[in-house]
Amino acid sequence: MKIVKKGQLSIASVCMVVGFLLALQFRMTEDMRESLPYQRVEELSDRLIQTEKERDALLEEVANLNKRLGGEQETALRRQAALTAMKGEGVIVKMDDSKQTARAGENANLYIIHDDDMLRVINELRAAGAEAISINGQRLIGTSEIRCAGPTLSVNNVRSAAPFEIRAIGDKKNLESALKMRGGVAETLKVWGIQLEIAPSDSVYVPPYRGIIRFNYAKTAEEE
Repeated sequence: MKIVKKGQLSIASVCMVVGFLLALQFRMTEDMRESLPYQRVEELSDRLIQTEKERDALLEEVANLNKRLGGEQETALRRQAALTAMKGEGVIVKMDDSKQTARAGENANLYIIHDDDMLRVINELRAAGAEAISINGQRLIGTSEIRCAGPTLSVNNVRSAAPFEIRAIGDKKNLESALKMRGGVAETLKVWGIQLEIAPSDSVYVPPYRGIIRFNYAKTAEEE
């Protein structure tokens, strides 16, 4: 009988230990299940913070790029609009009225520079690839006018008299050749004694346009 009781006691003890272990394992499993979401949240929170830092860094980089590109774009637009001074190789052309005296019966106006004489020189320079041109310090733009105003020429509504200095930036050899070609503008003006001196240069300065640009009728439109 004692042996039986001892055996039952041993079994009970073992069951108690097994039950304790099972309870402990269950508790540990529950603790793990409960702690897992918090660990996951903490992990996601860390990743979110890191992502926000990367986002802010990228936004700062984008802002810096936009600022830099915006500045470069503005500079390019001002350059194309002739609002900035330019410097480069080209030619400096000096034009002066003829020193010859008109003969009897001749029109004395043939011996002085007119707007069409100036336009012929400018057109030749442009056709030869001139990228920036000025006349007596007046930068030429798309709306610049060259017209006679009495004994003077008006450029950008600014009058000046001979001698005229034309500055053009571009391939100096091409610009010089365009003006000096046989049958060209230089030969034609020489017939009347109008002086045309062409000096190639590696450093030609052309000032910016300083007038006001207005558009009263032209408006921005989408390309058709």
